[in-house]
Amino acid sequence: MNDAVLKPTLIIRKYESLTPYQDRFVEMKSFTEQRDQDTPDQLWLLQHPPVLTQGQAGKPEHILIQSDIPIVQSDRGGQVTWHGPGQLVIYFMFDLNRLGWNVRTLVSYAENLMISLLKKYGIDAYAKPDAPGVYVTERKIGSLGFKIRKGRSYHGLALNIDCDLFGFHTINPCGYAGLEMIRICDLVKNYPDFNQLCTDVIDHFTNSGYFSDVQVIPQ
Repeated sequence: MNDAVLKPTLIIRKYESLTPYQDRFVEMKSFTEQRDQDTPDQLWLLQHPPVLTQGQAGKPEHILIQSDIPIVQSDRGGQVTWHGPGQLVIYFMFDLNRLGWNVRTLVSYAENLMISLLKKYGIDAYAKPDAPGVYVTERKIGSLGFKIRKGRSYHGLALNIDCDLFGFHTINPCGYAGLEMIRICDLVKNYPDFNQLCTDVIDHFTNSGYFSDVQVIPQ
């Protein structure tokens, strides 16, 4: 996509306070179903109240400890994961056909985005070909899962900043027994907060070359 005239607009919605998973799930699914070939792509930056979400491959036995954390059945790929305060969640409502991407391109882009964000703060992270997500010394710091409908994506990624890890201790994260989770705050003394990482993400997409214009709308 070298011709700037053909590049689409990206709308970034940044949520200033915690926003319920179920509400955003319903909204992004509806947005994806109703959009057409001219609808601008959207990227949502947010944090959820504590919630466990089961992906399409999720199994009840991967929830190890019953707690008061609500459980929501999702239509994203992958298995069970936890979301909560202190975790940067990014949802990608992208028209893959318009961008010239396939599913693998999207997954790699999301993984490389997290790797790039972490590198800025001196954290050496990497992806695994057989286990989607981003890792530091074999511990998982970033998760992802998408749904593709008619060539358009929704759902996205979650990057651990300084969240309470208790929710992860109640499950086999992403279906992997004994998988240890880690956070940015475990690795960096003066670590970036949610707002700083949102600024980094906005800068990243502004300079990505994929979009002619990036509009940020606080929510």
